[in-house]
Amino acid sequence: MPREGRRRFGFVTDEWPRAGAAGHLAYNHALIAHLREAGHTVDLYLTRPRLPWPVMRLPPGAGAVSGPRLVRLGRTLLAAEPRAAAAALMRRLAPAAVPRRRANDVVLGAAITPAEAGWIAARLAAARPDAILIDTIFRARLLDEPALAGIPSVLLTHDLFHRRHAALRLAGYRVAPAELGRDDEAALLARAGTLVAIQPEEAALLRRMCPSRRVLTVPMPATPQPRPPGIARAPDRLVFVGSDNLPNLDGLRWFLRDVWPGLRGARPRLRLDLAGDCGAALGRLPAGIRRLGRVPDLAPVLHEAALAIAPLRTGSGLKVKLLDYARHGLWTVATQEARAGLAPDDVLPVHVADTAANFGATILAALAQGGEDADALGYISRHYAPATVFAPLDALLTV
Repeated sequence: MPREGRRRFGFVTDEWPRAGAAGHLAYNHALIAHLREAGHTVDLYLTRPRLPWPVMRLPPGAGAVSGPRLVRLGRTLLAAEPRAAAAALMRRLAPAAVPRRRANDVVLGAAITPAEAGWIAARLAAARPDAILIDTIFRARLLDEPALAGIPSVLLTHDLFHRRHAALRLAGYRVAPAELGRDDEAALLARAGTLVAIQPEEAALLRRMCPSRRVLTVPMPATPQPRPPGIARAPDRLVFVGSDNLPNLDGLRWFLRDVWPGLRGARPRLRLDLAGDCGAALGRLPAGIRRLGRVPDLAPVLHEAALAIAPLRTGSGLKVKLLDYARHGLWTVATQEARAGLAPDDVLPVHVADTAANFGATILAALAQGGEDADALGYISRHYAPATVFAPLDALLTV
């Protein structure tokens, strides 16, 4: 990087980064917050006006925020597109009523358009940041813009999308984009100078896909939040936290259909709390399931639960929810698919089970055995402290 001391970065994404939301949004928020806390300037460029609210008040220190369909008036930001504004309002007030795309079961991402790329490239070229941070391959074509030649670029992969695409197609889902193979993804990745993987296995695959590119491993950071004195775990309470994305819903439907009836038969007082938008998207639920919706503070929910579940059957990357469970001292029963990407450790606060019978039996055994909060908290401290997680990226961006 060309200058010592404080730096200026352009962060290009399609949705407002924020904590407590979907995993990729929480990751983006954590990274931006880390850079700003270190004294650097991060300008946010939104390719689409996807905001938490159609009109929002920017927090102090938000920095420059711009996009081709955004309007900023002081600290007020508006989605200047009626359809996007209406969608943001519906997602907040009635997430279950948000219309779903009929042509596809899942959209992995929306590629940046030439118009969006040209608009953002012109502003980035004028700002001349020390580096451009690109959120996923779906915005990688921005780097084809001649005006950005010579500016260092870092692509945050979040996932290997061709693997997720293949897994979802194999499970029978209709996926957009219709085609996304290994070579397609490699071509998009190669536009950036540095690639950031969210977990070590994917970092190794990225090195094979793009051998001429620098690859860093930067997982989601997590800070332990111990259970307050006097708060006991409810022995018959399970919890799942998640958005209404397809991997979450697919896993929950499998769990409710094939696992839950046997669990309730063996332990009739068992309850499951669903936090986030996943509950609203599932329709009618069996007895013993409670929808919590979006919870402003998950700590009380996770501190009172006896066990978390992660019954995901598709997807890749790193399941941020497992880190959130562990940083609250909570153990998890997860499929191997959900557990993938977690740092190996002699004390991993996750019980792995993949078949319906084994998943249910593992939950019952874990509830009977219990799990020490200290083991889960210690795991987070050893592997996911922010200073440790961001060190490779700090060395690249600020030295």
